[in-house]
Amino acid sequence: MRILLYRADGNTAPWIKDFADLMPEAEVVVWREGVGEIPACDYAVLWTPPQSMLADLARVKAIFLTGAGADAIMKYSQAIPPHIPIVRLNDAGMGMQMAEYVTHAVLRYFRRLDEYEAQARAGAWLQLEARDKADFTVGVMGVGALGTQVIEALRPFGFPLRAWSRTAKSLAGVECFHGEDGLDAFLGSSRVVVCMLPLTPETVNILSRSNMQKLPQGAYIINVGRGPHISDPDLLPLIKSGHIAGATLDVFRNEPLPAPHPFWEEPRITITPHISALTLRRESIEQMVGKMRQHARGEQVADVINREKGY
Repeated sequence: MRILLYRADGNTAPWIKDFADLMPEAEVVVWREGVGEIPACDYAVLWTPPQSMLADLARVKAIFLTGAGADAIMKYSQAIPPHIPIVRLNDAGMGMQMAEYVTHAVLRYFRRLDEYEAQARAGAWLQLEARDKADFTVGVMGVGALGTQVIEALRPFGFPLRAWSRTAKSLAGVECFHGEDGLDAFLGSSRVVVCMLPLTPETVNILSRSNMQKLPQGAYIINVGRGPHISDPDLLPLIKSGHIAGATLDVFRNEPLPAPHPFWEEPRITITPHISALTLRRESIEQMVGKMRQHARGEQVADVINREKGY
């Protein structure tokens, strides 16, 4: 078996070592720009392929992504023959990280810790009014494997929980909404919105001015999905007007977030550099190895991207 590996950061040595430990029967071939002709490979492992790699990807039996999303490769889906499955990671340690990140952001806003931090910098000692948890509804957009873990992590804190998805879902103790018909009611009842949606043409700018205005006054936004889910020019005026109290953003349209971007200057926006759920290499390779062996045996492999849906 031969595996074609591409890493945009060039840090392939740890990946080669782990594949050697977990799949000693496989040879790993590193793809690099301008390296010349690549021998025929069975599987490819990558995240965002350069366009010049597409001809090599069209010759493999399956493509394995090093993340849970698919938007990085779906822009090239027409160049990849439809018989080649594109397989995403299912959790691989990301769910727990995402749950930690979102729970921290929700509790930081609920307990007014941003405000206390600002007071501390100003040398002010003032106890703020406690928020009523019964009125502090948390709504999660996107309830796949990661979104479900986030909801389960929030459940013990006693917040009223909401969920919105493209198709109908049922979660115990969670008020579920779906489709365009359910979006307005979901937004109108969510004091905190956590965006965890896959990025598809239908979800670009789903948090537009018109949709964010449907949130309750003083609502808070947490985006751990993809940057294009939020309309950047619409978010800032809504924060400055007070309709949106603030936001915690881990993903952006352009990454790294450019230095002159106005988000840097807004103290009510917390910025992190796309770290809410980092790829855990060993766990990811273990999962990919298992799926490669299943595929080689002719068995059905889970987590294959539906190209029509885009996730």
